[in-house]
Amino acid sequence: MRRGYLYAKAKELGCNKIALGHHFDDVIETILMGMLYSGKVETMMPKLHSQNFEGMELIRPLYLVKEEAIKSWRDYNGLHFIQCACRFTENCVSCGGGRGSKRDEMKELIAQFRKTSSVIETNIFNSVTNINLRTVIGYHKDDMAYHFLDDYDSR
Repeated sequence: MRRGYLYAKAKELGCNKIALGHHFDDVIETILMGMLYSGKVETMMPKLHSQNFEGMELIRPLYLVKEEAIKSWRDYNGLHFIQCACRFTENCVSCGGGRGSKRDEMKELIAQFRKTSSVIETNIFNSVTNINLRTVIGYHKDDMAYHFLDDYDSR
């Protein structure tokens, strides 16, 4: 509902793009949430065409910027950000809420990983850019599903 209103208002104003504030940490948290809670390997895309609003595109210009850099910039400039409205952050501490959201859980998990590896965030991000389709059991693209046995005997 919220996203639809945003698209409709942008269209009414003659805009063809909507910029959202998702950042690098949001991307890797989303990857982990998908894997751990939805059983999917997927991520939010840096830009995509709207399915419901012809000619409208969604962009995420902060896609590769780490959350800590954004917070440092905010603090340096004495700014205050409004609480995000993502459905995963109703209780998000970094967004001004309490504790207990799935996104908070992912932040804590990543912090634990970071204690043993300084490249963990980059590796999580790269995991969705370096997919070898010959080494996954199955995948789907649009309405087509593929399984590794589909062409197993033709190799």
